[in-house]
Amino acid sequence: MDLLNILIVDDEFGMRRGAERALRDMHLHLHDINGDVRFSIRTAADGKELEEKMNEGPTDILVLDYKLPDTTGLDILDRLMKQPLDLLVIMITAYASLDTAVTATRRGAYDFLAKPFTPEELRGAVRKAARHLILQRQARRLAEEKRQVRFQFVSVLAHEMKSPISAIEGYLQMMRERAVGDRLADYDHIVDRCLVRIEGMRKLISDLLDMTSIESGQRQRVIATVELGDLARQAVENVRGEAARRGIAIELDVPEGARMEADRAEIEMIFNNLVSNAVKYNRDGGRVGLRLRDSDGEVRIAVEDTGIGMTPEECQRLFSDFSRIKNDRTRHILGSGLGLSTLKKIVTLYDGDISVKSQPDAGSTFSVVLRRDVASASR
Repeated sequence: MDLLNILIVDDEFGMRRGAERALRDMHLHLHDINGDVRFSIRTAADGKELEEKMNEGPTDILVLDYKLPDTTGLDILDRLMKQPLDLLVIMITAYASLDTAVTATRRGAYDFLAKPFTPEELRGAVRKAARHLILQRQARRLAEEKRQVRFQFVSVLAHEMKSPISAIEGYLQMMRERAVGDRLADYDHIVDRCLVRIEGMRKLISDLLDMTSIESGQRQRVIATVELGDLARQAVENVRGEAARRGIAIELDVPEGARMEADRAEIEMIFNNLVSNAVKYNRDGGRVGLRLRDSDGEVRIAVEDTGIGMTPEECQRLFSDFSRIKNDRTRHILGSGLGLSTLKKIVTLYDGDISVKSQPDAGSTFSVVLRRDVASASR
């Protein structure tokens, strides 16, 4: 709940008390942000007391009389507008005219009330000012968060690209200087390392495009009947060669006829990412199990491995953008750090959930739940 501080400035005691009573128990609900606002009320009789009250604590809404014993509302308005204050001013006066209202607005007043006004008119003006102020501050906070996220995103992306580029540059420098001799065959391993690094950058770019297209909503989704068994088997085939080379057995448990209404490319990404990670982070001679269960309301996918595993702390940050588990066991494994965060965004499109259970040196089990409802999937 937000608290806004209102300062009422008027030289008439009755006007100050009446305005304070009208606003004392007022509260506001903002549907835009699903938040509530309450108010704290203070009063001042002249310009000097106004300055004292403003020095005592923050003021969010200033209800300011046009004529005061020691100054005018316009003079106060001029001084306030020269300071970096985050407040709105509602000008009140018994000398109401179009020129007065225009002048006050030009000087920076948010609203204008002509005396005499009813309690409801005052509450209405304060509600409008409070709503404007809260939404304005919310917009500034979101803009600042957006700037920070963009800065962090660019910083991490630059870091992720800098490392492979530096490695390739070093390998090319070795080749130019003939560091290992004049026989071309002696440089084959260097070329192979360069190709591996380039493939890593290509994967990063591909994952980045997938993530941004899903996150921005720009990607055109095509909802149709998807044969889940076919996609699961294809994901296994994609890693069969690497698994065979390392002696990793893959077990597939998929019921016949399992299907759902979904975007085929999104379900492919889920299967491919989970299965490829289970092989990539496994131990030689290990095992990968892919199990699918199909019920009336949802589809459950579980991929378990006997790999290097993770600590609870590592599991907690696993689904964030550019999150990669870096330790002695993963140092040699290339990855973009975007695959699982992209999966989490895809799963959200199906009102689903993705989670992981893991133990270091024992393996991991990733579980995905997708709702079958087409309306949920199309939102």
